[in-house]
Amino acid sequence: MDTSNLQTFIAAAELTSFSLAAEQLYLTQPAVSKRIATLERELGAALFDRIARRVNLTEAGREFLPRAKAILCEIEDSRRLISNLTGTVAGQLSIGTSHHIGLHRLPPVLRQFSKAWPDVALDLQFMDSEAACRAVQAGDLELGIVTLPLEPLTDLKSELIWPDPLAIVVAHEHPLAKKPRLDFQQLAEYPAILPSPGTYTRQLLERSIAQAGEKLGTGMTTNYLETIKMMVGVGLGWSVLPRSMLNDELLALKIRGVKLTRQLGIVRHQARTLSNAASAMINTLQAQT
Repeated sequence: MDTSNLQTFIAAAELTSFSLAAEQLYLTQPAVSKRIATLERELGAALFDRIARRVNLTEAGREFLPRAKAILCEIEDSRRLISNLTGTVAGQLSIGTSHHIGLHRLPPVLRQFSKAWPDVALDLQFMDSEAACRAVQAGDLELGIVTLPLEPLTDLKSELIWPDPLAIVVAHEHPLAKKPRLDFQQLAEYPAILPSPGTYTRQLLERSIAQAGEKLGTGMTTNYLETIKMMVGVGLGWSVLPRSMLNDELLALKIRGVKLTRQLGIVRHQARTLSNAASAMINTLQAQT
């Protein structure tokens, strides 16, 4: 079974389009159709329903998709295992990371790594930490450098690199800034600008509020901490931010019984053989602690 046919099938399945798969793989659309047809003949079943310009997986296609991914992951894992025997640190290293970590934590790490291992081609993809964890679980990324999940995720191994203390913050002109000490009930009386529901930072805040016997009110949400910092700075509400992001425009509030710290670090798949490049990156990150 040709791996290029499997890669084409996966791309077409995820994009629900032969033409988009062709663009992604730098192929012509007829070449994509030919590869899919070859794979369907080998399997003896139709993998797609072709209706108008859209394609949708058949029942056979839905069953085969995770197996196709697993086959490619196993082949890639075998290649890494053989390559590691040479001790060479080279090739492509795919990493997912959040915008915050990419801006505030990774620059010195990447500078040091690129200087030490110039033959490694870094494929650095910026995304939410939650999405990066899912991509590592699926085998699409070798490493995630992310806000670590509050609870262990299936198949993932996590390692803390940077403790990241958080603060409840407001602008200096905000009414809450005049109160010497607060509780969550008082916070709930004012608009909040918070990380989106489901993010690990939001989960950490919600857990702390629940432990205090309160509920988090609704408010504006965004996944970008830099945007939250700007909106808080102009007085649109209170929020939670890493203490490392505080500046003269923001004031950290004192909240009774609350000490928030999230964990930033590495996630990798437990069953995946690490490339020499990934091992070198982990060593570089561990030197930061």
